Amino acid sequence: MTSKIIGTGSYAPAQVVTNDDLAKIVDTSDEWIASRTGIRERRIAVDEGTTDMAVKAARRAIDNAGVEVSEIDVIVLATTTADNCCPAGACQVQAELGADKAVAFDLVAACSGFLFGLNVVNAFIQTGVYRTALVIGSDHLSKIVDWSDRGTCVLFGDGAGAAVIQASETGIKHMVMGSDGMKGSILSCVARTGGNFLNGKTPELGYLQMNGQEVFKFAVKKVPECVTQILDESGINIEEIKYFILHQANFRIVEAAAKRLHQPIDKFPMNMDKYGNTSAASVPILLDELNQEGKLKRGDKLVLAGFGAGMTWGAALMEW
Repeated sequence: MTSKIIGTGSYAPAQVVTNDDLAKIVDTSDEWIASRTGIRERRIAVDEGTTDMAVKAARRAIDNAGVEVSEIDVIVLATTTADNCCPAGACQVQAELGADKAVAFDLVAACSGFLFGLNVVNAFIQTGVYRTALVIGSDHLSKIVDWSDRGTCVLFGDGAGAAVIQASETGIKHMVMGSDGMKGSILSCVARTGGNFLNGKTPELGYLQMNGQEVFKFAVKKVPECVTQILDESGINIEEIKYFILHQANFRIVEAAAKRLHQPIDKFPMNMDKYGNTSAASVPILLDELNQEGKLKRGDKLVLAGFGAGMTWGAALMEW
């Protein structure tokens, strides 16, 4: 017994912010951003939060799966930008959906979050604890980005992606996850600076900070490594994989992964030109696009892989 993705859904805010728009507020240009990242535009939430986007993506995934909300046993929301410290965003999603039979909790693994969530619910299902799960990746990164820092503000966007997972005889074949906390400082965001009545400091929100070169070096090494690991441990020939659905952070990272894996670039679909880096939403948004476009056929072998702050990484091998 394993688990299978039976439905997908995604949501992106209506507000489009182009590279030319950003060139009006920071010293940059469309050519500079696009040539280095592959990003042309991103979606920015104006009146919506992480939970709002998560609920919309979840509803679409549930409709696509053809299941009733009452069938959902567990909801996992992967996010780094929850609307509140508490209650958990997943509990808010549960309330909005009316999924009163589900247990709900958040998971924080940054851009690897959806893959971590998928692994967690797969383990639940394999052990018979639950039968039907909802995994959502949703991030509202625009609220933690320093819009005066051209090195980071041009990279990120807001959005959500979701998948319904159910017990099945076929589906997820193998998963790997990893973390290296020693490298955590290369991509970080302080939630609040320390402050209270004893030290006389007022708590302040922090901004996302990134050492771009170190993150790039980490990603181009770790993503091919975890893809190779999952295939080797599963005994699957890489030529059998139809698509490698990777975290959409930078087209150069995806191209480097394709080159190191000796695979044609057309097996690596990309959509960061439209959305930028949407963190935990990145992989499920791309997966949903492929599903909605009819590009995924029963029996197709897929590899989902990503990396994120922590530093974290993960991969999943599955049969559609």
